[in-house]
Amino acid sequence: MTNADTTVTATLAAASADEIRSWEAEFAAAARRPLEQRMKYAFIHTYKPVLDDARFRSFNTMQEYRDWCKAHLPDWLGYGRV
Repeated sequence: MTNADTTVTATLAAASADEIRSWEAEFAAAARRPLEQRMKYAFIHTYKPVLDDARFRSFNTMQEYRDWCKAHLPDWLGYGRV
C-alpha cells in the first residue's frame, strides 16, 4: 500500500456517512458535465517564470538545453539534473 492509499483509506475511515454521500454527489455531478467543460476546468495554468516569457525556444543539442535550464530556471521548477 502506498502513502497515497493510506491517506485515502484514513480519510474515508474518518468521514461521516453524510460526507461520503456529499462526495459521491459531487463526483456524479462532475461525471454528468460535458467533456469540453470538464477539460476546461481540469487544468489550471500556473505562470512559470522564464519558461512562459517567450513563445518558444529551440536548442541544437540536449546539452545546450540543459545548460540553458541550469543558467536560467529557478531550482523549484524541477528542471535541474538530479
